[in-house]
Amino acid sequence: MAIEEPDAADLLLRVSRRLLRRVGDRLAPLGVTQAQVRALRALDREHRPVRMGLLAERLDVVPRSATSLIDALAAAGLVRREADPDDRRAVAVSLTPEGRRTLVAVRRVRRQVADELLAPLDRDQRAALRSLLEAVAASGPARAGP
Repeated sequence: MAIEEPDAADLLLRVSRRLLRRVGDRLAPLGVTQAQVRALRALDREHRPVRMGLLAERLDVVPRSATSLIDALAAAGLVRREADPDDRRAVAVSLTPEGRRTLVAVRRVRRQVADELLAPLDRDQRAALRSLLEAVAASGPARAGP
């Protein structure tokens, strides 16, 4: 039985896994995981303190998982909890200055890893790949329904 040639989906998954694995390895010295980075990035996009329930929704996780992520990030000094200004009974979360510095370092790591993975491509090929990826990213929701 012959093995099929990898199709575009196989290749995209292979490159994605390689990217995630390398980024994950390089995040270890920063003391954050990929999941924690997702939470930091979600908070950064909001530009204001975010309620835990909304953060869980943005991350597409159950509230308990968001709480565990925030517990670890708060212990590391990367986020802070505060009373929600609209509902003092609710808890909101925001980035600390150290959390923002960590995000800058994470972005640098991600760019370095991407540059290494894309090293075999010349400038025109990289531009074409970026254009194609932007078209795919803009074509619909990041996640299908249940």
